[in-house]
Amino acid sequence: MAQAEGTGNISAATRRKTVAAAGLLALGLLCLVQVFVRPPMLLAERFVPGAGWIEAVLLAVYAALVCRAMLDPTRQPRWRRFTWLLFSVAFYSQLLLGLAGIEKCLMTGKLHLPVPAVIAAGPAWRGEEFFMLGLFLTTVLLVGPAWCSHLCYLGAWDDLAATRRRGAGPFPRWTRAGKTVFASAVIMTAFLMGVAGVPGRAAVLTGGVFGILGVAVMAWFSRRSGSMAHCLFWCPIGVLATRLGRISPFRLVIDPSCTRCKACIRTCRYGALSEEDLERGRPAISCTLCGDCLASCRCVSIRYRFIALSGDHARALFIVLVSALHSVFLGLARI
Repeated sequence: MAQAEGTGNISAATRRKTVAAAGLLALGLLCLVQVFVRPPMLLAERFVPGAGWIEAVLLAVYAALVCRAMLDPTRQPRWRRFTWLLFSVAFYSQLLLGLAGIEKCLMTGKLHLPVPAVIAAGPAWRGEEFFMLGLFLTTVLLVGPAWCSHLCYLGAWDDLAATRRRGAGPFPRWTRAGKTVFASAVIMTAFLMGVAGVPGRAAVLTGGVFGILGVAVMAWFSRRSGSMAHCLFWCPIGVLATRLGRISPFRLVIDPSCTRCKACIRTCRYGALSEEDLERGRPAISCTLCGDCLASCRCVSIRYRFIALSGDHARALFIVLVSALHSVFLGLARI
């Protein structure tokens, strides 16, 4: 019997082309960076001239392998968490090596706080340097809110904290509106600090306290609730990604064949699924397209959609993009 849509029911030939597409996309993006960006961004190129090309090829092969593994929806949650954590470890390891004196492991040598909130709050305070914000918005345009579940350099730790509890617990409904108010307040505070001419040292101290409190949110609320409290409420970039992510055509939809077994609700760490959401046929706006719910759905009622594409083909396109972007971020992202 053929598998239902969303379960990896694509031909072997299409699967090979999909895997190759992820590798070639990653290779093309990395080659563009290698040719046009100076100083070099690929780490190998910084230490050995010409080695960046080898690194680009290896990262492309890695992207293809990740895509191949994640095309199986039953393996996607495990591989997503593995690759996500690998990226975060690589990101912060390079920061530590840079601080230890190996400056080639830093992007420019000009440090900023290694928390995602700075992507929005930093430009709001400075009134300039919008590169990271622009990169974030470009990524959101391509894969929507999946930035939060695949490409954020901090979120993997919130995921680790939340998964200490076997299933996701209910998240207070007031947070759905409250987090937008909180995110707006954080960005507005940064802007007003800039207008008021608050010294850089005081701004960094404020940001540092905000980051430490964010770790406390992970350690206490995420671990106790089983939901990713930091990403859901504390992080303003999470709010921006899920709101602005609506400009991306990628969606998750829930078919009428859903039996309301609620397995997906217990699986979702982003508070995006409730009985009301199942009735509406779509997850709440906090959905990050992580795909964990597909693996838990025994009746195969949840699927990806992209404009005219649906089911397996929409999901394959999504996996190509996130696999390639993950590989590129792994090779290029650093402080």
